[in-house]
Amino acid sequence: MKTNYQIVMENIIKNLDHKPTLLLHACCGVCSSSVLEKLNNYFNTTILYYNPNIYPEEEYQKRLQTQKEIIKKMKLNTEILEIGYDSKEFEKIAIGLENEKEGGSRCAKCFYLRLEKTAQLAKENDFEYFTTTLSVSPHKDSQVLNKIGKILEEKYQIKYLYSDFKKKEGYKRSNELAKEYNLYRQNYCGCKYSIPKVSIK
Repeated sequence: MKTNYQIVMENIIKNLDHKPTLLLHACCGVCSSSVLEKLNNYFNTTILYYNPNIYPEEEYQKRLQTQKEIIKKMKLNTEILEIGYDSKEFEKIAIGLENEKEGGSRCAKCFYLRLEKTAQLAKENDFEYFTTTLSVSPHKDSQVLNKIGKILEEKYQIKYLYSDFKKKEGYKRSNELAKEYNLYRQNYCGCKYSIPKVSIK
């Protein structure tokens, strides 16, 4: 039986006795828009922009710029922690999985890579919670993401904010905000294996 992580998150929020710090891994500005709109009411959020899977580097920079734009345009009190582009970190975990379909084991390892970095940095910098915007996408399995979050919560002894941000029209809202603020929207997940074949030159 699948867990409804939206309800899990609502219960966590309901039981907060203060506004805790949260390190929020963001894959792009569009996905983070509706998530930040929701979470900033309950958490002091800092965005971690760590996405070594994105290809090419020009695309990485476009998405980073969009991330900065949405924070500015929505007038959010949110900082960005950006630790540079290093695609080798992703390429290493993708070895042998190059021909996997989207949503398969390559994606799960990519989720783990980015979430583990988030947990590490959250622990090192004394954040109270960590989580990711990835579940806002209908193409990302929230069951897989939250199971990874649980593993890392126990490994690093830092609270993971369980979530399924696509619920309650979270994905729809992110699209509305992208249109409202005229944000750049990509047409593929991020890595070179997810680029539509017609786009490859």
